[in-house]
Amino acid sequence: MTIYKTEAEVALMKEAATLVSKTLTEVAKVLKPGMTTLQIDKICAEFVRDNKAVPSFLGYRGYPHNVCTSVNDVVVHGFPNNVALKDGDIVSVDMGVILNGWHGDHAYTFILGETSEDVLQLVRVTKESLYKGIEKAIVNNRVGDISNAIQEHTERKYGYGVVRELVGHGLGRNLHEDPQVPNYGKKGNGPKMKENLVLAIEPMINMGTRDVFIAEDGWTVKTRDGKPSVHFEHDVCIKRNKALILSDYSIIEAAEKANNNLNTSYYQ
Repeated sequence: MTIYKTEAEVALMKEAATLVSKTLTEVAKVLKPGMTTLQIDKICAEFVRDNKAVPSFLGYRGYPHNVCTSVNDVVVHGFPNNVALKDGDIVSVDMGVILNGWHGDHAYTFILGETSEDVLQLVRVTKESLYKGIEKAIVNNRVGDISNAIQEHTERKYGYGVVRELVGHGLGRNLHEDPQVPNYGKKGNGPKMKENLVLAIEPMINMGTRDVFIAEDGWTVKTRDGKPSVHFEHDVCIKRNKALILSDYSIIEAAEKANNNLNTSYYQ
């Protein structure tokens, strides 16, 4: 069942989404080679709790950590661990919070130090595709319009692999609500969108094949060919002429640019 929100509920969801953005900003301030993803997990958990919210991933369907940290060929759902990050790694941090009964849930991919032009392009194009999808997130469009815009920009234009097994989703009092939002599809297909539907739109794009597999831990999703994958995600509210983005990348980007250990050379 698709659940539409009131304006007051959208305002509360914006607070939750913004807290996720602020938490990812704390990561952007300090992330550097030599850190571990378990340290990222600890930073996020403490910041969320200090802001009177709850990390929503911890314990969700048995997930054992506060955030997902996906490095290089890990697509999503990577477990934080004690392996030191190194120069050239790309790290996606995906996390959620529950604040005042409402969920915020989004992700951002960081580049540590120097990397190849191929990786820089993959990060740039994946981030661009997120906004291409958001442009279609308006009243009377269909979910397939979002899906098609992401696929067109990544798979058809650049030949990247669009992951099929994992999709975006509705968001609200539950972490996952209807409808599902694939990153591939046809224009005009799928449910018609009405005002104040809130979606988590999240392209997961592989440099090589779209094929993935789940590691032995039952959670970590990796690319079948071992090539890098990138993940960006925004929380978005459907409106009449232009989608309302509830999350805030601007504060993450400002911290990212100020951190000399992070590579933002792909910015246009």
